[in-house]
Amino acid sequence: MYTGSGTQRLPRLVGLSKSLEMMLTSKPVKGEEALGLGLVDAVVSPNELVATARQWALDILEGRRPWVASLYKTDKLEPLGEAREIFKFARAQTKNKAPNLTHPLVCIDVVEEGVVSGPLAGLWKEAEAFQELLHADTCKSLVHIFFAQRGTSKVPGITDRGLMPRQVRNVAVVGGGLMGSGIATALVLSNYSVILKEVNDKFLQAGIGRVKANLQSRVKKGNMTQEKFEKTMSLLKGVLDYESFKDVDMVIEAVIENVSLKQQIFADLERSCPPHCILATNTSTIDLNLVGEKTRSRDRIIGAHFFSPAHIMPLLEIVRTQHTSPQAIVDLLDVGKKIKKTPVVVGNCTGFAVNRMFFPYTMAAMLLVERGADLYQIDKVITKFGMPMGPFRLADLVGFGVAIATGAQFVQNFPERTYKSMLTPLLQEDKRLGEATRKGFYLYDDRRKASPDPELKKYVEKARSISGVSIDPKLVKLLEKDIVEMTFFPVVNEACRVLDEGIAVKAADLDIASVMGMGFPPYRGGIMFWADSLGSKYIYSRLEEWSKLYGGFFKPCVYLANRAARGIPLGAPSGQAKSRM
Repeated sequence: MYTGSGTQRLPRLVGLSKSLEMMLTSKPVKGEEALGLGLVDAVVSPNELVATARQWALDILEGRRPWVASLYKTDKLEPLGEAREIFKFARAQTKNKAPNLTHPLVCIDVVEEGVVSGPLAGLWKEAEAFQELLHADTCKSLVHIFFAQRGTSKVPGITDRGLMPRQVRNVAVVGGGLMGSGIATALVLSNYSVILKEVNDKFLQAGIGRVKANLQSRVKKGNMTQEKFEKTMSLLKGVLDYESFKDVDMVIEAVIENVSLKQQIFADLERSCPPHCILATNTSTIDLNLVGEKTRSRDRIIGAHFFSPAHIMPLLEIVRTQHTSPQAIVDLLDVGKKIKKTPVVVGNCTGFAVNRMFFPYTMAAMLLVERGADLYQIDKVITKFGMPMGPFRLADLVGFGVAIATGAQFVQNFPERTYKSMLTPLLQEDKRLGEATRKGFYLYDDRRKASPDPELKKYVEKARSISGVSIDPKLVKLLEKDIVEMTFFPVVNEACRVLDEGIAVKAADLDIASVMGMGFPPYRGGIMFWADSLGSKYIYSRLEEWSKLYGGFFKPCVYLANRAARGIPLGAPSGQAKSRM
């Protein structure tokens, strides 16, 4: 909420509608627009700013310019009847877009108080509301996220060595699919020269076309001029071989999740790239030691895991092995910042941090459905909790091919705590592959709008029959609270393992990874911060109870059990984990 009289002055400077839009969305206003709105008095170049401000102050002091008491301006305020309609509309929009948040509604109340009862009454209400919001859970969560995000680039043993990032000018991307073209887009937008490699001209032109479409989208939205578009596209060069890789400073491999293919590519890259070149892979689950098995230069192999769409999603998961050099990590941290990503450095394991933490997410939902819970109700409740979409809608969006391939990695590596449902394979057999085929867990119209499918019931019944499980009456009518906990507590459990194994440096990094990688609501503080708001003892007791009823999938890990027994927060540093980074 705006404070320091901002809730009272802003509406009087720019008008009620625009001020509410600015306060409720936090979208920045550019200089020229601010001048037109009356928010600022003049727009000058940076080198003239201080001198101009001094002159304005002197002019006001000497009576050459008027001193405008913004708190008492009324010419921009709408008539009271019209203002009430604006407030009514703003409240309705806020409740629709942010149903779990109270502070936007409080902000509207404070602004309204000033309009109805005068600026002084508004100032008193602003001060009282601020004190109340300051101690609310939402404030604590968002403050935690603010500082946690700024702490991700501080990596003990790496960023405290005094190493300076090397200059990375030319970057190559191998693979022009959705991920590769998204990565290339992010790079050219930050003025990197990019080489995009594909295996044939058809695929290459498709990849270049995707980058072009990504940039044209910005032009259509008014975020990029045509001149800037053409200049940005000129930074991209398409190739079909490794000849031009002799001058690149970093390569990011972004081909399909196939171990042997990646191994061959990295062997080729080692031969074709200069000795200083960083060799990065965008794999989302495959062990980096496997990827680099056929290379000798393991010190420059690193994971650069982007999230789809790569030019939009803010997280960059930087994965290091025991061989990765600190210099390569420092270099990639620098590139990550320059392309406007929040980098989180994690260790090497199946799924790394984000996918490793969240692999139980969809599995838990599948377990509930096979035992009687309503699939669409689960998605509805999880969305209401604050996720961008539920696990089944997410599976449709990602596509079943990716989901099954990724899931197989976890089944293979963590068989004792995975839940293998036949529901997705059954849908895949009938060529229901998700949103791309307009059929998955949902049906999709021409505009990609999802709607429930009555036919899904037969697939659930068949999956239940194959798995040999029966409907549990307790799960048929689950409370919303239980749906949230049975879906997310296994995620918390796996996050505890990630911390215990030293895959992540600190719990706050997992909070940022969950928020920026999976869309966990920031106003809940991230997965570990939220878990600690409930308490380790409570989470342990619930998981233990479910493990007795439904098996090892819910079994609490040793780290969680120890924390619960000692009453220690899950995110509190222990100093006992041996880093695998």
